[in-house]
Amino acid sequence: MDHSSSTFQSRLIGWLRKHRNWCLIVLLPTALVAIYYYAIAANQYQSEAHFVVRTSDTPTAAPSGLSQALTMVGGASSERDAMLVADYLESHDAVEALQSRVELAQRFRRPEADLVSRLWFTNPSPEQLQKYFKGKVDVNVSSETGITTLKVRSFRPEDSYRIIQELLKLSEGRVNTLNQRNYANAITLSQRRVQEAETNLSQVQRQITQFRRSEQDFNPQVTGASRTSMVSDLQGQLAVARAQEASMAAVVKANSPQLVALRRRVAALSSQVAAETSKLSQGPGNVASGMGAYEGIKVRQEMAGKQLEIASASLQRAQDDARRQQLFVVPVVDPNMPVKALYPERTKTVITAFLALALIYGIGWLITAGVKEHAA
Repeated sequence: MDHSSSTFQSRLIGWLRKHRNWCLIVLLPTALVAIYYYAIAANQYQSEAHFVVRTSDTPTAAPSGLSQALTMVGGASSERDAMLVADYLESHDAVEALQSRVELAQRFRRPEADLVSRLWFTNPSPEQLQKYFKGKVDVNVSSETGITTLKVRSFRPEDSYRIIQELLKLSEGRVNTLNQRNYANAITLSQRRVQEAETNLSQVQRQITQFRRSEQDFNPQVTGASRTSMVSDLQGQLAVARAQEASMAAVVKANSPQLVALRRRVAALSSQVAAETSKLSQGPGNVASGMGAYEGIKVRQEMAGKQLEIASASLQRAQDDARRQQLFVVPVVDPNMPVKALYPERTKTVITAFLALALIYGIGWLITAGVKEHAA
């Protein structure tokens, strides 16, 4: 038995000496990787959630499959806005919010975490915490369905579950912030136009008030119409009086009291008609100039009113469009409470390391053999 054992040891030593390069380059590093992953590396638990960022707009082209079902639930998907939310979830703003809400750094420094994979710093800087956090969170947006897949790993199941829940809340908060900004940007110009139209209309109305006070005439149009009607009546009376004068002068003497009185009436009517006619178009405060100024102001008032009406309609359309384009988060898969540790992938990692080292060794051996053959 002792002889067999010594023979085996001598053969093993001989084999190791013969293949010492392979052992040093392939076997030893693979053994170290295996020792770390199977004996030292701590279990990591992953929680996963899926959601989509949608608007209430109806898509122009009818989608199919899962995309159609999601559209029926939440409207048209927005990959660009989903990318914005995904970028936010890995940003320093999200990390800072998580630190204040769930003490993120302490959750990555649990006692069961190994020295290699844990967060090394007790009080990490924002940059250090964000860099470490990016290694524990994965946010992926599908270009086909618009679904955002969110994954979080930590050393305890409840930590992963809590962190991913807070990330979903942060994504909803970011969407609400984007909605507020987009809404304000969309209607700011329309609101400014409404304010300008209201200011213009107020100025015109003040001009009308000043005109009425200065001219002491509430409505020159009504005043002009009444004066024109009065002049027409006077002219009618004058025509009747002149006809009576002509007919009476043919049958009575020139110094007849009746004829003299009628001529006085004709003269008075003529004077009154001339005076009222001059008020319509001549002299200061005449009806024609007052009516022209008043009508000009009224035209500006009507134009200002139309501008206000158009601006108000434009504001209403902008508000409706902004509401239709508002974003909201639609959950597809709720976050799960992890039961089994999915990381680290021990066997996969060890096999990958062995194959990679073996490939490197093989390439090096071929190069060395080629050089020796060329030298010979």
